Order: sequence, then structure tokens, then C-alpha cells
Amino acid sequence: MSEAPSTEGTAIGPLDIKRVMAAIPHRYPFLLVDRVAEIVPGESITAIKAVSMNEEYFQGHFPGRPIMPGVLIIEAMAQAAAIMAVEELDLIESGKLVYFMAIDGAKFRAPVEPGCLLTLKVGYSKKRFPVCKFAGKAYVDDKLVAEADFTAMIADPPEA
Repeated sequence: MSEAPSTEGTAIGPLDIKRVMAAIPHRYPFLLVDRVAEIVPGESITAIKAVSMNEEYFQGHFPGRPIMPGVLIIEAMAQAAAIMAVEELDLIESGKLVYFMAIDGAKFRAPVEPGCLLTLKVGYSKKRFPVCKFAGKAYVDDKLVAEADFTAMIADPPEA
């Protein structure tokens, strides 16, 4: 598998939580994308994470000053990238998984607190399937709160 079929052109979306859950295997409490606003095939995805006080990690990060851990913001960007790749390659129900391989240049610019809508914008920086590189940015309102470059690979799941 070297190049993906061309699906560039027509935007896809919005996608609800059912479609998100069909695209990636993550489930509560580790599903970090609530909906997809838009996928521009071959280019980018814009996804949303509603940050709620009910999330378990807020009990300990930090008591009295709840802040979403930066690693989970990056994971949310990676999940958005996985949704984009699965949708673009029509891999829903194929059994293929998108494995997170590397993170580069992560920067955290502002805390993300309960009640925020986290907007995840991820685009391809290098697309050569089955391994792709992505550039991701996370925003609250129009304020950049985090960014990172990361690499992921599409592959079969490990044998049981």
C-alpha cells in the first residue's frame, strides 16, 4: 500500500459520535473526539472534544485547579488524524488500526479547563500510506492551546 486512492475534493461532515466510534476503536474513558466538523479528504480534519468536569482525570489533575493533561490533548489530535485516515481510505469495519508512532515539537500554550470546547485541527504533513506524518493544533475558541507534529501507521491489529 503506497498511495491512497484519490478522494480529494468534496468535504465530508459533520460526523456524529456514532460515526466517530465506527472509525476508531477507542471508547470511554479514552475516546477523546466527540464529533467531526469536517474532513477535507487528502488534506485535513476539524474535530471537537467537549471537555467536561465529569472526566476521571480531573479528580487528580489537579484538585482545586482542573486542567486537561497535555498528553491527552495530543492523543485527541492523534485520534482525529486516525478518523481522517480511516474515512479517507474507507477502512471502517476493515479491522485495520491506526497506531500512534512518534510525537515531535509538542508545545502547550494555555491550560484547557472543564467547560471548554477543544477544536482539533490536523492536517497531513507527509502522506505515504501506510505511514503518515501529521501537524496538529488544538484551540479553545480562537486561542491556540497546543500543537504537535506526530506520526502514525495503519496496520492490522496484533494477533491474539
